[in-house]
Amino acid sequence: MKRKILKKLPESSAKTLIGLSSFEMLAMFRRALFYTFLSIYLRQFLNMSVWETTLYATFPMIMNVLFQNFVWGPLSDKTQKRRSLIIVGEILAGIGTFVIWLIHFNVSNLILAGYVIIIGLSCVEMAWSMSNIGYSTLITDLYPSKKRSKVLAQLASLGGVGRVFGIFIGGILYDSGFGFRNGPLFFVAVLVMFISSLPMLFLTPEGGINREQEEDDNYIDMGNNNQKSLVIFGIFIIALIFIHFGRNSIDIPYAQYLSLESGFDLDSIMLSFVANSRSIAVIIIGIMTGVLIKKIGDNRTLIVGTLINIFALVITATTIFLPLIFLGNFLMGVAEVFIYASSYTIVSILMPPKRRAKLFAVFNTTLFLSWGIPGSLITGPLIDFFIYSGRGEVFAYQMAFLVGALMCLIGLLIFIILGLWLKIQKKDNQRE
Repeated sequence: MKRKILKKLPESSAKTLIGLSSFEMLAMFRRALFYTFLSIYLRQFLNMSVWETTLYATFPMIMNVLFQNFVWGPLSDKTQKRRSLIIVGEILAGIGTFVIWLIHFNVSNLILAGYVIIIGLSCVEMAWSMSNIGYSTLITDLYPSKKRSKVLAQLASLGGVGRVFGIFIGGILYDSGFGFRNGPLFFVAVLVMFISSLPMLFLTPEGGINREQEEDDNYIDMGNNNQKSLVIFGIFIIALIFIHFGRNSIDIPYAQYLSLESGFDLDSIMLSFVANSRSIAVIIIGIMTGVLIKKIGDNRTLIVGTLINIFALVITATTIFLPLIFLGNFLMGVAEVFIYASSYTIVSILMPPKRRAKLFAVFNTTLFLSWGIPGSLITGPLIDFFIYSGRGEVFAYQMAFLVGALMCLIGLLIFIILGLWLKIQKKDNQRE
């Protein structure tokens, strides 16, 4: 269908792809280096409860999505600035992260030092949210909808490479918690944040959309029925909330579970090997996902990815064999690429170009909040309840993983029902 829309900037060059790839690798390196071992540090070194350890993700992510939705998203739509937000966000976050370490290092009370990290990261996320919304929107600006899944999968694969090195170096620097307490993990993370702004500055265009022109686009236009379009977008977001909350609800307690003395009792080096099985999956599957999506479509890819994640969670919750833990984590990496690449493309088709940044902030909300909210409201309290009731630590964590699988299943059912409803609506429209 022909309609008047805002034309995208010229399609990205190899130089731009190198810039995006470099940024993705550095970002995943930094996240893996820092966050893979942070929950263990809070739990075992600073003696915080399981519920308290979940707060380092919950409060920062709440601040992140609030600023994405109400500050940086609308600002980006108004100014059409993408790259600038990324660069400023990374630099401010780097400065803030160093300040967090400095204050936390000088606090002698360990529990209080933990809350310094939690509150500090919450402040840092105000700036980091600039980078998050800018990056999500920039990719949509630069690539047509038919290529987005492939590009995202390729970026995820390269990000997996950065993740491998980040986890490995993080495992070495952790040093039974002193890597955080004395600063090496903070310092490396800060340095990488500063460096990651360079490929954006020198290799990547600003992004945004410009002049009006008649052209075809895959945006789903509901015509005058804006309410129907809003309902479809909203139901899809609800499905994603359950899927993301289920699969990411175990992110914080996962490393704690594997390091339990009553369980697998893994040290930081072996834990890094387990975590990197997921990274390897992201690298391998990221290369293949574009082809898969082209063959079976985004909807089926999302369904397959969610089913794989449910299976992986069940394996992790029920096995006593370390090789199956490796397998479960590998499958989580496979599911991660499938779910993210397909859902990104689906949601990008559902939103009008002029409101991209604001609606991508809503999409990002489902993912970002899933790193903290389900941990603080569901898995963290559930684990603490079973531990304090005498059921044992291993059992407590296993039950939390099964609850995560159940949440994924609920989200999958909502998505399937939405698809069936749309098919019925399409047939009814054709009859009319």
